[in-house]
Amino acid sequence: MSTTRSRDGRVRIAVAGLGRIGALHAENLAGRVPHAELVRVIDVDEDKARAMGERLGVAWSTDTDTLWTDDVEAVVVASPTPTHPDMVRACAVAGKAVFCEKPLGLTEQATLDALEAVDRHSVALQVGMHRRFDPDTRRAQGLTARGELGEVYSFRTSLRDMLPQPMPYIRQSGSFFVDVTIHDLDLARFLVGEIVEVSVFGASVSDPEYAALGTVDHAAIVVRFANGALGLIDNSRIAGYGYEASTEVVGSTAAVRIGGSQRTNVEVLSEAASRTDHVTDFLERFSEAYRAELEAFVESVRGSQPVGVTGWDALAAFTLAQACDRAFTTGRPVPLTHEVVDGRVRYLLAEDAAEPQHA
Repeated sequence: MSTTRSRDGRVRIAVAGLGRIGALHAENLAGRVPHAELVRVIDVDEDKARAMGERLGVAWSTDTDTLWTDDVEAVVVASPTPTHPDMVRACAVAGKAVFCEKPLGLTEQATLDALEAVDRHSVALQVGMHRRFDPDTRRAQGLTARGELGEVYSFRTSLRDMLPQPMPYIRQSGSFFVDVTIHDLDLARFLVGEIVEVSVFGASVSDPEYAALGTVDHAAIVVRFANGALGLIDNSRIAGYGYEASTEVVGSTAAVRIGGSQRTNVEVLSEAASRTDHVTDFLERFSEAYRAELEAFVESVRGSQPVGVTGWDALAAFTLAQACDRAFTTGRPVPLTHEVVDGRVRYLLAEDAAEPQHA
């Protein structure tokens, strides 16, 4: 299907799904992303779609068929997770470039089917691993890539929400590791390299419903990298003090640390104590990263740069999250192998999870 780009060369984009992240994407595309033109917003909730469309001055709809019209060149998919594979395939068939929130699917086969459609119809696909676009993370990655830390010895990262997502969301978002840890697993690959083993400890401590669902609200994940380095990931769905996403990479000659959980650089000193402010959610902490990832997507659609986070990156992180699920369920380390074909990394879970592979 042909599409028509606006006369000033901007990419004409629709946003499907107007929850917290979809609404942020729409607001960014409406005026904060160069070379982008938001033309339509869509949500199954008519009131939500109408309110957003009227506020941003764009067309709105509850019908996904309006995504495939000629005035739309690219689609941002921020609809509920179970809809992602069908939405990506439909975008590909219609010839629309697509930006999809993670994960691409809740099974490996659904993800592969979506990737096959993207390849067959030759459309651009970027997946929403926003932490790769955080300015602090990109600086840290540059340091490691240039060898300024020396040989990397260890990796540590924390990802903690101040308040948990509602239970209806948690029930349909995949496992804890697919919903939460997947960002840290992608970050580990981005900053250090490929992973050959995962071990997991998890607990349900804030609400008995997590255990009833067979999931957790806190986890500690140990990863072993192909170069022999060790990594520690700690995740929490509820940390009452605020939202945190901190990272550290330690090398033989230097280390890099990313904090960034404060709103400001002001520290108040009084009565022999000090205090600082703290962000409360991921939208506040990563506001620049969310804008930057859309800017990168738009530039890839325009042909000025390659896609920043591919569907195969998303599949790699998903398979690693599945390995975490298996490690938690079995209580044993899970080894992995990976192969690289045409620059695409494909992870494979080893058949026997009982014998860890030490690099």
